[in-house]
Amino acid sequence: MNLRDLKYFIALAEHLHFGRAAAASFVSQPTLSTQVRKLEEELGVVLVERAPRKVMLTPAGRDVAARARRIVADVEQMRESARRSRDPEAGTVRLGVFPTLGPYLLPHVVPGIRARFPQLELLLVEEKSDVLLSRLQEGRLDAALLALPVNEEQLHLEFLFEEPFVLAVPDTHRLAGRDALSMKDIAGERLLLLADGHCLRDQALDVCHLSGASEKDEFQATSLETLRQMVAAGVGVTLLPTLAVKPPVARSDSIQLVGFRDPPPSRRVAMVWRKSSAMHEFLLALAQVLRELPPGLLAPGNGGARAPLHAPGTSGA
Repeated sequence: MNLRDLKYFIALAEHLHFGRAAAASFVSQPTLSTQVRKLEEELGVVLVERAPRKVMLTPAGRDVAARARRIVADVEQMRESARRSRDPEAGTVRLGVFPTLGPYLLPHVVPGIRARFPQLELLLVEEKSDVLLSRLQEGRLDAALLALPVNEEQLHLEFLFEEPFVLAVPDTHRLAGRDALSMKDIAGERLLLLADGHCLRDQALDVCHLSGASEKDEFQATSLETLRQMVAAGVGVTLLPTLAVKPPVARSDSIQLVGFRDPPPSRRVAMVWRKSSAMHEFLLALAQVLRELPPGLLAPGNGGARAPLHAPGTSGA
């Protein structure tokens, strides 16, 4: 058994197709198929169910794939650690970020990262939080930006910042002229929310529970951009994270933002990585750069006063 064969099998487990796995591994299909069979013979178990047009992993195959990912990740970390011992601030970092944060935070922090670590290759992966956690645990990511709480004992958490929410309403809504809101002011409102799987949905539901608001359950969005368009069309109101309504995104005059009085509803964002990571000291330094947001960036408008919504020109939430 060697590392190359494990990588071939990991590719097959991800693509569930011999041809695509071979192409991703830059080898011929017969070569990949032969090495997978050799791996099965060495382990003494069938890893793959082979059908004419379908490939499925057996239970043993799923277990081996998970273990192989961890082995390959450990070897890559070993190599990365050796590189970083020569130059701690060079190399590659695979950083995950969830969709309702990435497009709005990254423009503000990537220039600082590039200035602080000019030799660093930053590979960004945008996925929902549960996918990021899975990839982090499998070693397919070095770190991830996640909303707290994260209840995984094997992960190290570095708190970055707290991001307030604001209420986005049509410019004709009864709350559009308010300077600031208390939680009780939105009691009875039916909020437009994201679909299941988005951590922002769970956070908004918590606000609904505390305030007496509810979900407009006949509609669920797949992105923040869809929520914005529905608010602009007068369909309803929604909660938006402060970073998602800040420049450099474009302005929409048909939507008004209303902040909340202290303490506003908010989400807490952390950078998370495996406690066993060989990159621990470097990731601490990277987290510090991510904390250094421009002054006032997390302030919800003019001290909580109403403000026109800044809506991005493209989807990505």
